[in-house]
Amino acid sequence: MKFRTKLYGGLILMLLFNIIFLVVLIKMINQQNVTMNSLVSDLDERKLLASTIEFEIGNMGRELSEIASIPPDQVLPQVVNEWEQSRLNIRSSIETLGKMDSRKETQDLISKFNTIYKTYEEVGNQIIILQKTERNANFDKLIWGDVKRDRARLEQMTDLLYTLQEQEMKDQLLRSRQTYNLELNMIYIFVAIGFLLSLVVAIWIIRGLTKNLDRVTSVMSNVAQEHGSQFPRIEVSTKDEIGKISTAYNRMAQSLEEKAEHEKALIEKAEEHSWRKSKVAQITSMYTSVEDFTTLSRLFIQHITPMVEAHYGVFYIKECGNSDQRLVSRASYAFHSDSEISRSFHLGEGLVGQVAAEKKPIVISDIPDNYVKITSGVGEASPNYLYLLPAEFEGEVLAVLEVASFKPFNEVQQALLNEVMAHIGITINSIGNRMQVKDLLQESQALTEELQSQSEELQQQQEELRIINEELEVQYQNTQQKKEELEKFSIALEEKAQELALTSQYKSEFLANMSHELRTPLNSLLILAQMLMEKNTGNLTEKQLEYIQTIHSSGNDLLHLINEILDLAKVEAGKIDVIQEDVPFEKITTFVERNFSPLARQKRLKFSITLDEDLPNFLYTDEHRLNQILRNLLSNAFKFTDQGSISLIIKKVIQNETDPFISFTIADTGIGISKDKQQLIFNAFMQADGTTSRKYGGTGLGLSISREFAHLLGGFIDLTSEEGAGSSFTLYLPMIYSKESENQLPSHLETAAALQEEESHSTLRQEFQQDSNVIAEDSIREYSLMNGKKLLIVDDDMRNIYALSSALEEYEIEVFFAENGREGIEVLQENPDMDLILMDIMMPEMDGFEAMRIIRTKPEFQDLPIIALTAKAMRHNREECIEAGASDYISKPIDLDQLYSLIQVWLYR
Repeated sequence: MKFRTKLYGGLILMLLFNIIFLVVLIKMINQQNVTMNSLVSDLDERKLLASTIEFEIGNMGRELSEIASIPPDQVLPQVVNEWEQSRLNIRSSIETLGKMDSRKETQDLISKFNTIYKTYEEVGNQIIILQKTERNANFDKLIWGDVKRDRARLEQMTDLLYTLQEQEMKDQLLRSRQTYNLELNMIYIFVAIGFLLSLVVAIWIIRGLTKNLDRVTSVMSNVAQEHGSQFPRIEVSTKDEIGKISTAYNRMAQSLEEKAEHEKALIEKAEEHSWRKSKVAQITSMYTSVEDFTTLSRLFIQHITPMVEAHYGVFYIKECGNSDQRLVSRASYAFHSDSEISRSFHLGEGLVGQVAAEKKPIVISDIPDNYVKITSGVGEASPNYLYLLPAEFEGEVLAVLEVASFKPFNEVQQALLNEVMAHIGITINSIGNRMQVKDLLQESQALTEELQSQSEELQQQQEELRIINEELEVQYQNTQQKKEELEKFSIALEEKAQELALTSQYKSEFLANMSHELRTPLNSLLILAQMLMEKNTGNLTEKQLEYIQTIHSSGNDLLHLINEILDLAKVEAGKIDVIQEDVPFEKITTFVERNFSPLARQKRLKFSITLDEDLPNFLYTDEHRLNQILRNLLSNAFKFTDQGSISLIIKKVIQNETDPFISFTIADTGIGISKDKQQLIFNAFMQADGTTSRKYGGTGLGLSISREFAHLLGGFIDLTSEEGAGSSFTLYLPMIYSKESENQLPSHLETAAALQEEESHSTLRQEFQQDSNVIAEDSIREYSLMNGKKLLIVDDDMRNIYALSSALEEYEIEVFFAENGREGIEVLQENPDMDLILMDIMMPEMDGFEAMRIIRTKPEFQDLPIIALTAKAMRHNREECIEAGASDYISKPIDLDQLYSLIQVWLYR
């Protein structure tokens, strides 16, 4: 049996015995615990019942005493109930106690207790009945006689019951202690048995183990007495752990024997390595001071040949000529001169050349007798073995060694030759480099003398360069100073630019405020003048009518001047809208004919429009800006031409293949412009001379605005003129101009929604003056549908209210007015049947925007027409008015015909 099996068997046996012992012990302890718990619980409950009986008898006695003391009527039922509850508790407790304690003495005592208690209950019931009915002598007898006697007897029996229960508890505790002692003795017995069993198992295991170990120990103790490479063996007679140890020992002995043999081989190898290294060091140290190949070769061959027990040797070193490489013999050992043997070889030639070519050694045995002769004073013989090997450096063969011997070269000798040849390659390269350095040094010395003379020249040049460098340093300092001055100047320019931007903003705000303040009085002036011209009833003289026409014409001229100034401000600020679209040329010619043909007929001038045949159908540009440019140029042509002709020629111009242009040429036969004034006239407020404005009128802004608009559209204006022979203005515009205006007009800059058409209003009025009364009568008939309508005017300027009221009352319109938005809402609430509202925008207290929003919040006024009136007339102003609740929009100064048309449209939509 194995030692492990014995050990595990003994341990399992002891473990099994201990488990059985622990199970029995735990079971006994648990049983004892359950018995004790049950006993204590049962006895405690019986003692509690006995105490309860005693307590309730006392309660019944006290309650009967309370009944005897004549309690109030409201207390008596409560006392009776308590007595009854105590009685029931005693009955229940005595029955429970009788069931739990079945001993004879307990049952006899309970029987006696029940007999006496029954009498006690009957007496108590009689006392209660007498208390309720009539107290007499029998009542006192029962209270102080029977009740007292029976209570004392019951208390005595209760004490006996409690004593019996206590005695029972003592008896049970005594029995429990006896059981505990018995179980404790059993534990002692089990422990003793377990100890004896463990001792027997341990002795059995130890005896089996020590017997085999003694046998193994005796063999191992003899190992120390053995010397050499042989070790004793242990006979393996068992298959247990001792057998395994014996087998392992035998294997270890075999490994130690093999290790000893390996160590012996390593020692021999180390000795050979040490010998080889010492010889390599010896050879290496002898040519440390050699500086040429001949000396190196002689020393090397004289030492290496006898070291490897060779008897013949030749050392070849590679020499590089102009066209080939050869291995030349530099030294030899025991060499016999023979003219038939070559002293040099090319790569691949002979064995020497082949070794150099293949870069690996060659060993030859069984050499023929006539191959090589080793001679001495007593004779000569041929060697049997020949060994050739190369010397390399960085993969290049630099030398070849050839040695011969009568016996083979062993491994140690071959290893020594290989290692020595590896070192000699490095030495050859080093000596070659030193020889090259020596040659170069000689050349360097010759060059140094030449460089010395050149150095003197360089020093002279360096001195010149130093002087130049000082001059450059002075220039650099001047440049830095100028750079600092430029930075200061740049900062000053930035500050000036900010000042100019602020000045431009102030100018824009001034122009905006000026426009608003001028348009407001102009509105009432133009309306009243137009009313007087159109509603002439014959009570005005021709002279008075002429005065009125002059007032109206002057107002329009002033309005045109305001628009031109605002346009020039927008152009100078670079913030103006460009809306590009396809504009038909037919539409352009229609605009020109409608505006200038009447003027040509009035001035008796020949006016013609010519379109080139190869024109496209459309021109992609801003129609409004194009019309402004043409109107300004044609207005100037008609202004400065008293006789002759004026022509407009539109044609396609090809400046290059990729950029076609459209040209608009306005030619006239007027006064012309001298060459020195042709650039001047394009400046703002400038004309050809000071008398021009006095004779022909004008502000000198038209050409400035036209030139800027042309640049805005991607084109330009060209002028050709001779004084007294007329002028020719040519506008060039690209056919397709894709640049979009990135700058938008600032919100504070006010301008008209559309510039007033520049034409000679006075001339046109003179032509159609005779028809004014007829037009007025037609207008009255045309707008007669407005009769009887109720209209509210909301404006903070009484002049505008008066002018508009006067004009509207001509058509029998009932006019209401208010001076701000709040008053307007109040008037509208007082007159909810209002047909239309004219709402000014800029008003104090509540402006028109807020007033319209409030009106639109009321359901009854959501469909009421509201026309916005304002001197601010930008595109976004119209959008703001519509968004605030306006139905339509009209800018000041108000054209009455336009106003009448809008009113009629919204009244009957």
